[in-house]
Amino acid sequence: MEMALLEIYDQYYDRLKKFITRLVKDEWVAEDLIQETFMRVQKNLDRVRDPSKFSSWIFRIAYNLCQDHFKSAKKNAPHSALFEERLPRPFAEIQVQKELEQFQMGACVQEQMNLLPEPQRIVLILYDFMGFSHAEIGEILNISKENAKVRLHRARKGLKRILKEKCTFQLDERNVLVCEPVEES
Repeated sequence: MEMALLEIYDQYYDRLKKFITRLVKDEWVAEDLIQETFMRVQKNLDRVRDPSKFSSWIFRIAYNLCQDHFKSAKKNAPHSALFEERLPRPFAEIQVQKELEQFQMGACVQEQMNLLPEPQRIVLILYDFMGFSHAEIGEILNISKENAKVRLHRARKGLKRILKEKCTFQLDERNVLVCEPVEES
């Protein structure tokens, strides 16, 4: 691979930061994981055979480091409930905030998205919010392209069902579609 590490850093830093921060929900931990990602990229740069898969290769490294972080945090966590609330949330509790706010759907949609199973939610994040293709998602998550498509389809279908059950949609004073939770009686 002929790309210099500085070029790689410049090209991928912002996207990796966005991705990792969204997963670990802790800026300090995210910075450490980003740096570890780039160290592994530098160490293994000569192993990249297909430059077209470079992006998914980098994000696979980052994804694996996040998974390792969650395993380590869980294993090393004290059993105090107070302490556990401060730990970074695993994939099962990911809350996608900033991207959904861009779509003006607010907290209602964010909360409902968390009801999706983790495999569906992570594919939704990678495809709709990070802009990865089905093939890239397959490489990042170590699943087939077809499986990525199926998970995305199920995620969208599941989110649509959840939103129909738990939310109402209206236009606000700015003429922007907003989501409000359904009042439970």
